[in-house]
Amino acid sequence: MAAHTQAPEPLPRHVAIVMDGNGRWAAKRGRPRAFGHRAGVEAVRRAVRAAGELGLTHLTLFGFSTENWRRPAEEIDALFDLLRRFVQADLDKLDAEGVRVRILGRRDNLNDDIQQIVENAEAQTRHNDRFHLAIAFNYGSRDELVRAARKMAAAAVAGELDPASLDEAGFGRFLDTADLPDVDLVIRTSGEQRTSNFLLWQAAYAEYVFIETLWPDFDKSVLADCLAQYASRDRRFGAVKLNDPV
Repeated sequence: MAAHTQAPEPLPRHVAIVMDGNGRWAAKRGRPRAFGHRAGVEAVRRAVRAAGELGLTHLTLFGFSTENWRRPAEEIDALFDLLRRFVQADLDKLDAEGVRVRILGRRDNLNDDIQQIVENAEAQTRHNDRFHLAIAFNYGSRDELVRAARKMAAAAVAGELDPASLDEAGFGRFLDTADLPDVDLVIRTSGEQRTSNFLLWQAAYAEYVFIETLWPDFDKSVLADCLAQYASRDRRFGAVKLNDPV
């Protein structure tokens, strides 16, 4: 994870990526969608390595959404199997490199073995703080907000929360990303230009970069180009510069 090459300044603190295009990548090669998902896992490895080399500290990847349950059962099974393999093959290496792994999203409707994998990955890497890798798996932003609202309501009923005192920071503590910084840059691959119910609260002031690259082709050079686009933008967060025209 050493930072061999630095991207243009300023660097975003937190980058989130919608990994899209595995199926189309496979179709172009006359192969089944599962072949594209396997190639997508290799792209995940490249992206994590590249993020560290370029000086990033927080990376969130959108792996499986709450809407993906509508896909064919065999494809869902293949995606879950890839998660198992990725964790089994990479977790010790990530831990040794100081990567903290966490999984965002619902867990109550996952198979017991997947829940155990998630819990073990988070427990094993909890002490790390060199690089933060979050995988949004079985995740949807609206679902996350509803779950957060339920937690807040329960805390209020129990007398642990005064609703009148709740502010944005307090609300954020009920989200899956409670101890993560807000997202600065969202990258979406494969030419699609939509948010897809991904980190809507956390990316409220994020810059978006939409690229044509299909996810299995994503590499360090593509990430560096996206970071260069981010560095060239003027982030104002609703404000204006003193010399701007009215």
